[in-house]
Amino acid sequence: MEVILLEKVENLGSMGDKVTVKAGFGRNYLIPQRKAKLATAANLVEFEKLRAELEAKAKAELDAATDRADKLKDLKLVIEANAGEEGKLFGSVGSADIAKACTDAGVEVDRKEVRLVNGALRELGEHTAGLHLHVDVDVEIAINIVRETA
Repeated sequence: MEVILLEKVENLGSMGDKVTVKAGFGRNYLIPQRKAKLATAANLVEFEKLRAELEAKAKAELDAATDRADKLKDLKLVIEANAGEEGKLFGSVGSADIAKACTDAGVEVDRKEVRLVNGALRELGEHTAGLHLHVDVDVEIAINIVRETA
């Protein structure tokens, strides 16, 4: 199935690229999410008419993500959690907890943007988490998990 990308898609291509994808990926993800259109002659003409508008929208999204990354790069989160004597948490600190802490600190972050390489955090101490704010914008933040005070 050939499609025209309406925005940059990670590991696939940039806006305006005509790529071949598996039918299920195109039909079930790219087209419903409005990330691509079928590569027909009529859609190619329509895309060329809308190219400037789509590029402006993509630039605005990139600028917004870059601004958020600038605010987040020096942010050091402190998250309180209930832990045992050895420093092991009763439970874990996951992407939803990190997103909430970022939002509480003044920068809106969705839990889907948080990338924890080794899964949920289960020990007290210093950790890092990646935030994937845009296809081209990633930022690392420092997280300090401390024992919850009663």
